[in-house]
Amino acid sequence: MTRENGLFQFNDVKRGTPYQINISAKGFADWTSSAITLDPGQFKIVTGIQLRIETERTTVDVHYDPMHVATEQFKAEEKQRIFGIIPNFYVSFESDPAPLTAKMKFKLALKVSVDPVTAAGVFLVASAKQAGNSPNFGQGWGAFGERAGVTAVDGFSDIMIGGAVLPSLLHQDPRYFYQGTGTTSSRVRHAMFSPFVAKGDNGKWQPNYSSVSGDLASSALADLYYPTSDRGAGLVFGNFAIQTAERIGASLPKSSFSANLLEEVVT
Repeated sequence: MTRENGLFQFNDVKRGTPYQINISAKGFADWTSSAITLDPGQFKIVTGIQLRIETERTTVDVHYDPMHVATEQFKAEEKQRIFGIIPNFYVSFESDPAPLTAKMKFKLALKVSVDPVTAAGVFLVASAKQAGNSPNFGQGWGAFGERAGVTAVDGFSDIMIGGAVLPSLLHQDPRYFYQGTGTTSSRVRHAMFSPFVAKGDNGKWQPNYSSVSGDLASSALADLYYPTSDRGAGLVFGNFAIQTAERIGASLPKSSFSANLLEEVVT
C-alpha cells in the first residue's frame, strides 16, 4: 500500500535481477512498468506512472430473427385500412419485408374474407347482378340470396386459393408491394403488372403463378354451382378476366397520385 500521497519505496532489492512494478487502484486500469534492473549501490526513481480511468466494456449480441420481424410487420398490416374503413391488409410498405409464413398467409386470407366491409361488398355486387339478372337465377328475394351466395363463394375461393393455398405451396408472397419512389408512370406500370409478377419467399421477383392460377381455379369452381345456362368455358375465362381486372383496378390507386395520401391514412 502506498502512502497518502502515492509514495512507495522498495529497499534491499537483488542486484542484477529484473523487476516489474504492477500498480492497481479501484476504479482505474492497472499500470505495469517495463523491466527494471539495478546495479550494486544504484537507486532508481520510477517515473511516468499514470493510472487511467478504467474503460467499461459493454457487449451487445444482435441476432436477426426473421420470424420476429415477419410477426411485427404482419401485426401492422392487419390494422391497415384506407380512411379507417376499407381493409388494406395485403399491402406492404416495407422496402425489404420478411416473408410471411404459411400460417400468416391463411390468417390474412381469412381476415379479409370475414371482414364486414367484404360482406358489404358482396351485398353491393349481388345487388348489381340482380339488376342485370346475372347469373340467370331469375328475380325475387330467393334469386338475390343465390346471387349473394355465389358472389360470396367466388370471393372466398379466390382469396383462399390465390392468397393462401397456392402462395404457401409455391412459396410466393401474396401481398402488393408499394413502390414509394419513381415517376407516376412507373408506379402505374408496377400496379398493372402486380397480378402477373410476385415476390417469392426468397425475396426474388418471379411470375405470379399463385394469383393467375388462383383466379383460374376459382373461376373453374364457379362452373360447378352456377346455373346451367351460365356454365362453360365462357364463364371460366370471363370470371378470370374480371378478377384480374379487379386486381389491377385495386392496385392503381396505391401507385399514382393518391399513393402518398393512401400511405398517410394507412400509417
